[in-house]
Amino acid sequence: MAGLKSLQSRLGIALVAVAILGIAGFFTWRYFSVRETTDDAQVSGHVSAVSARVGGPIRAIKVVDNQAVKAGDVLVELESRDYEIAVARAEADLASAEANARAARNSVPVTSAAAKGDQHIAEAGSRGAEASLQAAEREVEAATARIGSAKARLAEVKANAAKADQDLERLRPLAAKDQIPRQQFDAVTSIALTAHASVDSAEASVREAQANLDVAVARKAQVSAALLQAQAQSTAAATAPQQIALSEARASVADAEVLQKRAALDQSKLNLERTVVRAPATGVVSRRSLEVGQVVQPGQPLLAITTLDDVWVTANFKETQLRDMRPGQRVEVSVDARGGHEYRGHVESIAAATGATFSLLPADNATGNFVKVVQRVPVKIVLDPLTDGMILRPGMSVEATVFIR
Repeated sequence: MAGLKSLQSRLGIALVAVAILGIAGFFTWRYFSVRETTDDAQVSGHVSAVSARVGGPIRAIKVVDNQAVKAGDVLVELESRDYEIAVARAEADLASAEANARAARNSVPVTSAAAKGDQHIAEAGSRGAEASLQAAEREVEAATARIGSAKARLAEVKANAAKADQDLERLRPLAAKDQIPRQQFDAVTSIALTAHASVDSAEASVREAQANLDVAVARKAQVSAALLQAQAQSTAAATAPQQIALSEARASVADAEVLQKRAALDQSKLNLERTVVRAPATGVVSRRSLEVGQVVQPGQPLLAITTLDDVWVTANFKETQLRDMRPGQRVEVSVDARGGHEYRGHVESIAAATGATFSLLPADNATGNFVKVVQRVPVKIVLDPLTDGMILRPGMSVEATVFIR
């Protein structure tokens, strides 16, 4: 009898234990069935790379590592003397082009008046010969002024070419010994070639101005001869429309050159402004890799700006965990830096491909020894505003739990 009671007691205890285990298993299942958790997660943020837009030696560095900056703050200053000279040269070129354009525009009414005078001479004979002669004299004066301007321009570009040749010869032995960057020598060589091309262009302009002067002198002689011969005036009058069209075309070319020189001046000013490198965003200076005196090239990375007020969590969930995961679901994030302190947020989006797809060397499973590996898909989690003053820095490790139900 005592043995039967002992058996019944053990059986009751076993039933109670099974019931407790069943209840615990049920609640455990209920707990984990509504959650998907991963510890393969980290804080992400915006990291803005700051690069040089123009080349040159670094004159001053205005920031240090891990310094907080605001958008627009000065980070680095490059040597600007070369760019200031380029702006001055562009301003001089623009002034010269504007002077040529004014002269070309003024020649249009002069040519038109001369043509009309030719027509008047053809119609009225000797009464209009004197007016046509005066117009021809003004054209000669204008052509004389243009040839003077062209010669002055030629002298200027010859001086620039001579200076460029001197710079080239001075740097040639240094380049041969690799004491200067090859790019610097190539730049000086390009400047010398450009200077000689400018000399050729200026000489052509002098020749053209001389030819125009010869034409003007010939026209003056022609108008003078018209006083003695009406038939010659009729022939000259017949070319009036072509002369006017030629004068208007020259004026249009001069106006186009003004626009070209003005664009060159704007580009020179922009390059001068770019010698001051400013912060593109508010954040903290990171990855600084520059020193005073270092020569940088256009596009060369200088430093990075890490934004701390706009961060999120990138959690890499297994592909088997994504079946019920949707944007908008509630998330709890445990931050290792705070000893597991939890922050709330929500799922903003799920990546379109696995992390391996975007890796530098994607896995190639066509080798005949394929082994199935569970892939992970990045999920972007946006946190609710932090109220405890905690600063989350990109790269920090976290553990993310998504409530899928």
